[in-house]
Amino acid sequence: MRFAIVLLACLLTTPSIAAVDQADPLVKKHLDSLKLKYEIDKDNDFMVVMDVGGGRTQLAYIRSSTETYGANRVREIWSPGYKSETDELPRNVANRLLDYSNNVKMGGWVKQKRVAVFVVKLSSNASAAELKDAIDAAVNSADEIELEYTGKKDEF
Repeated sequence: MRFAIVLLACLLTTPSIAAVDQADPLVKKHLDSLKLKYEIDKDNDFMVVMDVGGGRTQLAYIRSSTETYGANRVREIWSPGYKSETDELPRNVANRLLDYSNNVKMGGWVKQKRVAVFVVKLSSNASAAELKDAIDAAVNSADEIELEYTGKKDEF
């Protein structure tokens, strides 16, 4: 009985296998092989600033943590593209983002508080080339919407 109590206490106080207490080494390896400059934030996610052309840049986050659905383990790549003045997105913007999501091959728009973020989900063990494609999809989509709603402003 004592062993069972000790085991239960260990299970309750030990971080889950999915928890990340450091930046994912596979993402680091891929970003290094792609020669992409990055910083690691306080959540151990990778931040990259990509040149999207026309003198514009776009921020993206490659999440170190992964999520599981059934047999699938996925990683998310986020890129912000629109910031609302309130906690609600304007109706015309929300509808535009839904339409946009319907027409892309990878990813879709989500709302994070006041910010609309383009998110691409891909296999957590994706190759460097697949990761680069996902980053490109996220930053190009996010920058397109940012440009559409802000004119020439390059906030993200």
